[in-house]
Formats: sequence, structure tokens, C-alpha cells
Amino acid sequence: MKTNQSRKNTYKHSEKQRENRPHFERKEAQSAVILGREFPAKGKIFPQKMQPKVEGEKLQKVLARAGQGSRREIEAMIVENRVSVDGKMATLGDRIDVHSGVKVRIDGRIINLQQAQKEMCRVLMYYKPEGELCTRSDPEGRATVFDRLPRLNGARWIAVGRLDINTSGLLLFTTDGELANRLMHPSREVEREYSVRVFGQVDEAMLARLRKGVQLEDGPANFKEIKFTGGVGINQWYDVTLTEGRNREVRRLWESQGIQVSRLIRTRYGNIKLMKGLPRGGWEEMALENVNYLRELVGLPPETESKLDVTKSRRRPKSGQIRKAVKRYTELGKRYKK
Repeated sequence: MKTNQSRKNTYKHSEKQRENRPHFERKEAQSAVILGREFPAKGKIFPQKMQPKVEGEKLQKVLARAGQGSRREIEAMIVENRVSVDGKMATLGDRIDVHSGVKVRIDGRIINLQQAQKEMCRVLMYYKPEGELCTRSDPEGRATVFDRLPRLNGARWIAVGRLDINTSGLLLFTTDGELANRLMHPSREVEREYSVRVFGQVDEAMLARLRKGVQLEDGPANFKEIKFTGGVGINQWYDVTLTEGRNREVRRLWESQGIQVSRLIRTRYGNIKLMKGLPRGGWEEMALENVNYLRELVGLPPETESKLDVTKSRRRPKSGQIRKAVKRYTELGKRYKK
């Protein structure tokens, strides 16, 4: 049996515990009293119906699906106060319902959200020539990878990664900003394969270091695979594979060993290989099967629609027409290859 003194000590102890409860617990208890509700046991939360309901999707996700850029690009636009919703400046975290007639503007230009409602994902394969920039416009008037792509209504092409001006080969474009964002993210480790011609004396010790990893200015890097494919003397060809797409990474890896890259062509992205017969500067829309391969690769649900008529045989790339189009930019590009 407890004595009077022990009861007093217990009472004081419990009072001290109540006073020392975390601030947020005391505030919740006060709110519960005000609302006339019983305060829940420690560690539990109020019923879901007491929390404000947030409807719709995140604004940057909707605009990315509508082909206005990647989610990261659109988040930057929102921070820069370039995006408005029904006349009010948007903030990060805003949600909208695309079926509610909401009006979204970027830089004062109203955005057609029909593409976001349909959610049709399209992907192009493009053979980038040397001399083209991976940018939408260039103040110096140089040729860009967007110059000859097919026009779209209510959407736009988003480049999946970049190739520098002196690199050619496979470049993917999509209308789905979320797909582009996930394919580019380093955590996905999507393989990129390049055919590279190097100038210099290459030995096995160099190749071993490049496979194991070397320290670059932006962190360690390495080739997942290196395969010799031909050449004699100091001009040799290799196929190399990476699982990320840092700026000029292939060139910088070879340069770390004192070897100069004289030619660089991207030939594969994931399991998508550069189409044989596709001339430089040419594009080809990818079939639904390959579109869904890319979506599955990054954890997105499959697409069910395609702009391609699956009942007709696939056309061959119109090499002659494409080469004529490329020729228009050749003289302009030569000035920037020096």
C-alpha cells in the first residue's frame, strides 16, 4: 500500500511529465478540447476527414505531361514566377484538375492542356549530326537539333539528355516530360553506348583504370564496358558503355589518360539502337512497343495509343529528302567545328 508521501511524489511526477510533453502534443490536446473531441492516444493522428483534402495533380507534373518541359525545368519556371493559374502566380506544390477548365499560362501564353488529358506519349529517334546544338534556339543562329523535327499542336518535343556540338548519333525526343525526366535521372542507370575513335597510344593499364574508375572534377566516373572494334596505330575505335550522362563524360574519361577523342557517336540508349539506314539529320517515330519498353524501364505505366498506323508496313526513311535538308545547314555548321 502506498503512503501519503509516495502518493504525493507520484502526483508531482505525473504533473512534471505533463508539463514536459512536447509542445506539439500540448497544442493537439488544446485543439481537441476546443473541438470537443477526445484526444487520441499518443502516436496516433486525427481521422483523415479532419485533414484538408487536396485535389488534382501537381502543376509541374501536368505541364510536363503536356510537353512543356521536364518537371525540373517547370519547377524552375514556377520559382521564377513565369507560370500562372487562373490569373494568379503559381507556387511550388500547387495542384490543378486538368478537367476543370483551369487556365494555365507560361510567360503569358495560355497552355493547351488537351495533351495532358489525353496523356499520349510519343517518342522520336533522331540521328544528330555534328555541328548541331542541343538547344531550342541559338542567339548566334547556329543549327539546333529541333530545326527539322515535326511540328506539334498543344505539345512540344523534349530532348532526352544532350550531346555536345561535336558529338553525333542517337538522340531521343518525347512529348512526355515525366518520361524524359526519369530517363535522364542518374538513379535509373540507363545504359548509353558510344562508338569512339581515339588518338594516342592505348595500353591495358589505361583500360583497366577506365573500367575501375578515375576521379574527374565532378566526381568519380568509369566505363561499364570497353570493347576494341578496330583500327591500327594511334587511331583506334572502341565501343564504350556508361550508365549516366554527365557533360562530355566520355571525352573527359579518355582525356584523364592523356588520350584525345577524335570522333564520338552515340549508338544505343537502353536497348534502343540507332536505326540502320537512318541518315544524319533524319528522324523516325518509334513504335508503341519501343515506347512502352522505355516507359517500363523507368517505372511508368504502358501507353495504349500511337500516332503510327499499325495496320500499314513501316516506311523506310526518306534518305534523299533528309540529306537535302541536312545540306542546308552544312555550310553554317562548318564555321563552328573549328
